[in-house]
Order: sequence, then structure tokens, then C-alpha cells
Amino acid sequence: MRTVTFPLLAVLGLCGVNTARAADLDYDYLRGADYDPIPAPVRVIDWSGVYVGGHGGYTSAALGFKNALSPLVYERSHNSTAESDFGASGLLSPPSRRVGSASFGGYVGYNVQYDSFVFGIEGDYTNFGRLGSSSDSVGRIKTNSLGLQETLNLNGTSATRITDYGTLRARLGYAIDSLMPYVTGGVAIGRARVADSLSYSDSGFDVSAYNASLAGTSTFVNQFRATYNDQRSRTKVVAGVALGAGIEYAITPNILLRAEYQYVLFDSFDGHKVNLNTVRAGAAIKF
Repeated sequence: MRTVTFPLLAVLGLCGVNTARAADLDYDYLRGADYDPIPAPVRVIDWSGVYVGGHGGYTSAALGFKNALSPLVYERSHNSTAESDFGASGLLSPPSRRVGSASFGGYVGYNVQYDSFVFGIEGDYTNFGRLGSSSDSVGRIKTNSLGLQETLNLNGTSATRITDYGTLRARLGYAIDSLMPYVTGGVAIGRARVADSLSYSDSGFDVSAYNASLAGTSTFVNQFRATYNDQRSRTKVVAGVALGAGIEYAITPNILLRAEYQYVLFDSFDGHKVNLNTVRAGAAIKF
């Protein structure tokens, strides 16, 4: 009996040890090892380099004419009571106008990238060619400093056309892989066609002498009359400032799309004022 018991206990003991060891084993090798998925390659865009493109959009022009007719009136009134008594040169003030239309052009620039910051310089050309005009008229009657009843009538029209313009600007952008928001600022130069026309009528007479002549007690009436029609048209080269902001997207490392807002303010020229607001889209090739 003892002879059978000891071998049996030995076999059972070995099986228990092997079972415990088997419970501690990792059977992952039976299922296959777990691996992290391979990340998709990150596309890195280098924004440095020269680029050339074209743009198109919509431009809204605010045209001011407040003092546009003053020089024309002053030439006719400066030696008369129309100026000294009426202040004729400051009477006409055509209201401002806003006009808009499609605009288009091209641009070229150069970028240098440091880390995520992109520094650049860009020049652009925009064709606009929209005309805006405004008119004003004034009539005044009073007894002037000479004792004459004076009647002054003024009627004027001013017009401005911004034919085209160009800007030269610095740019600062922040690259987020294929996307780059940016701000820009610089100078603007444009060609403008301006026109002013004036109808000027100034007359006066001595009311007492006129009444006396009607009564037959006098034959002399002190009176005057001046009438002019003037027109002027000229082409001007105007300067100003340009500001803007936009966002650029790289479809490929060499094809760039953009959406941009640009504001251009020109200095006053011959009493005419212009500022331009443009929204536009563009596409460029980077070399």
C-alpha cells in the first residue's frame, strides 16, 4: 500500500506545481503582441521663398468732396463781397458718396520663416476704375457791406475715379502647418481722375435807387452782375497707407490660396478724399 501511495503523491505534487506555474505565465504570445498604430506622416510646409499670384474681389470706395469746390469758387469770389460778406468759398460742400464694384489684380512677394513665424514683403496691383460724383447748390440774398442787395447762387459738382493702385507692404504671419494667418501694412500709390464743375452767379443793386427810378425821381441805379461756368478735369498720382489681414492655406508646398481684407486710405488731393475697403481671394505659386 505504501509502495503505491508515495509514487501517486509525487505525481500529484508535480502536476500542482506545473499548474501554478502555468497560471503565472503570460499567454499574449498566443494572441500576438500589441503594437501602437503607426502615426500618419505630418506634412511640414516651408513658407519661405518667392511667390507670384493673382487676386479678385469686391472694393467699396468712400469718396469725400467737402472742400473740393472751394478753390474753384475762391478764384471767382476772392475780390468781391461774395467772399467778404457771404464767405462764398466755404458754402458748397457736396456730400460724400460710396461706390463699389469688382476689382482684380496680381501680387508678388517673398517670405522668410523662423520657427512658426513668417516674415515677408509683398507688392500688389489692383484695378478698380469706379467713378463717384456728388453735387451741391446754395442760394443767398442779403444786403452787403456796400448797401446793395446782393444775390449769390452757386451750383457745383465734383467727381472722383480711382483708376488703379498698388501697395508695398510688410507681412507677419504665424504658420500652423498648412495654415497661416497674417497681418500686413505699408504704403499705397494710386492714379485718380478728378473733375469739378461750377456755375457761379453773383448780382446786386441799390434798392433805394431802384425804387427812386421807378418813382421817376432818379435815373441812376448802382448794380452789378457776374456769371461764370467753370470746369476742370485732371489726373492725379496719390499716396496713402495700406493695412490688412488675411489667412493663407497651402494646398501643396507650392500652391497657396488666400482670403484677405485690405484697407487703403489716400491723402487728400485737391479737396478730394478716398478710402478703399476690399475683400478678395487669391491664389499663388511659390517657388
